[in-house]
Formats: sequence, structure tokens, C-alpha cells
Amino acid sequence: MPFVSTQNLNIYYEQAGDGLPLLVFGGTGGDLRRKPSIMDTVLARRFQLTCHDQRGLGQSEKPADGYTMQAYADDGANLLDALGIERAHVLGLSFGGMVAQHFALTHSARLSKLALFCTAPGGAGGASYPLHELLDLDEETGLRTRLKLYDTRLDDAWIDANPEFVEMARAASNRAAFDDDPHRERGAIGQFHARAGHDCWAALGDITAPVWLAGGAFDGIATPQTMQNMASRLPHAQLTFYQGGHLFMTEDAQPFKDVADFFSSEGKAP
Repeated sequence: MPFVSTQNLNIYYEQAGDGLPLLVFGGTGGDLRRKPSIMDTVLARRFQLTCHDQRGLGQSEKPADGYTMQAYADDGANLLDALGIERAHVLGLSFGGMVAQHFALTHSARLSKLALFCTAPGGAGGASYPLHELLDLDEETGLRTRLKLYDTRLDDAWIDANPEFVEMARAASNRAAFDDDPHRERGAIGQFHARAGHDCWAALGDITAPVWLAGGAFDGIATPQTMQNMASRLPHAQLTFYQGGHLFMTEDAQPFKDVADFFSSEGKAP
């Protein structure tokens, strides 16, 4: 199991493949022990893919404090330093897309191209759904609410009619399944608090790298309108919607093929 110790954090990471370096920032509650993961996609066959458990999550260190969006972005830059990678393409998924925006703004010299999946700029451009507000709900209500946010086509009648799907979702949402670390809870809460304060809206125009945005047409967390707002603010961006919800990239292999073509191409988008 590969770990690196940076000046600020002990980070668990995984690498696969050859080619141009690609750094991935994962989503809320991300844990590379959950399979399949980003390491099982076409990206691992076309790039030198690097992904890590972000601070407070998975097998990475869960410090007592320091849970800010900038800290998550700096952790990515410090990981590149430790691995001897000077410059990389960057892909951010959901919460990781928020982190990737901060990375692009403060570590622009390390960035080649940027791809943002199912995420939001914050501020006047629109924020992702405040997931921290679901923490106080009972388990069943919380699960139903999340399912309807993940895909706005779902309603209570559909959920009642598909108990097997609901049980799979319940198992997938059990973040403690792999993690007996006594500090797991503070890491998860730290990420929720950082996420709630995310706002890159005013600075998006400073991201001059080519950007490819991908969203789900039925996403209730990072809504289509929010994705459109972000695309309008970025100088060199293209937006593509897929027929799915917040996790559209797990329902269809095409988004990862498209983003691989974007990173490989000379132009802005595939």
C-alpha cells in the first residue's frame, strides 16, 4: 500500500498506467478501497493515473484540523511534488471538482488541462446541494433524500417499487465499511464543512487552461443550471450533458472515454 508523507499530511495514493500524468480528485466520502474505482476506468490505460484518498478519508491521515478547500488543493500539489510530477492534467469529480478549481487557481503552473464532473463553482454561480444538512436525518429519510438528489427522475413511488436498488444504495452509502479508524467521523465532518464554504465563482475567469465540463441531465446535487453557469464563466470551456444523474459516469462508460480524448487532444474538447 503506497503512502507518501508530505510536509502537511500522510497520504494514501494509487497509480496505474503510462503516458501523460493525470491527477484525480475524488468525491465526498471517497475511499479507494471501494471497488470499482477510478483506477478501473479507461483512464488507467491511457495515462499515468494518480488518485489519492483526500485528507480525513479512506487510508489517508485524519488530522484534528486543517479541513479547508485550499488545504485539499495543496495536498494534491504536495502529492505531485512527492511523486516527482511537475505538471499534470487534472480531473475533479463532484467535491473533487471543487478542489480542482482551487488547485487550478493557486497551482496553475502545475496544470495542463482541467476536467470538472458534476460540480459547482459556489457563490453567485450556484452551490452543490448542502449535503451537511442531511446529517441529522434518520437513516431511511436520509437515504431516500439522497437517492432523489442523485437522480431527479426518482420519486417515492419508484423507490418503493425497487427495494433491491435501495438496498444496494444503502450498502454503498455505508462509509464505515472499510474504516475502523477512530478519527473517521471527524474527517468526514471536516470535508462537509469545507464543502459548505466553497466559492470560486468570482475567480473562475482566471482559469485560462482548457476546461471540459460534464454533467448529468438529472443531477439534483450539481444541477444543470449550475454547470451552465460555470461554463459561461470559464474562458476556455465546453460543457457536455449525459443522460444520467449525479453519478452519470458510473452508469455509462462514455464520459471517461470522452474526457480521455479531451486530455489527449490538441484542442479544447473531444
